[in-house]
Amino acid sequence: MTLAHTDTPGVIAPPPLIYLGTLGIGFGLDAVIGGASPPPAAARPVGAALIVTGVGLLGTFVRAFGRAGTPLDPYTPSETIVTEGPYRLTRNPGYLGMTLMYAGIAVVSNAPWALVPLPIAIAVIDRGVIAREERYLERKFGARYTDYKRRVRRLI
Repeated sequence: MTLAHTDTPGVIAPPPLIYLGTLGIGFGLDAVIGGASPPPAAARPVGAALIVTGVGLLGTFVRAFGRAGTPLDPYTPSETIVTEGPYRLTRNPGYLGMTLMYAGIAVVSNAPWALVPLPIAIAVIDRGVIAREERYLERKFGARYTDYKRRVRRLI
């Protein structure tokens, strides 16, 4: 095995696919179980706000990685620890953004059963992605990362 393959966190799957897969399962549940009534007047604006906020977080996440010169791809070695932009407030703005987008899509789509698998997606992201990324960053960057980790919360 080459260094490039061992110098990665070894996440179980690309995070967007984890969210999309569970959202697809949720829409399947909603199609089978159904029974949702039209959303109340507040549901669409709330869902839209969740989507916009999630997209905004994803945008700041992408820009912060670009400014730091480190790749977004979890299968590519990290070049540095990103601590600017949204990373001053949360260690995982991208996953928080994807979670908000998922919830917003389910709400706007009037698919309440699509929310049922969301905790599964969050658990898979937590154990199969975030925990692995954190172990990797601790190995690669040592005290620099553990100091950052002590200062900034994992999600919110």
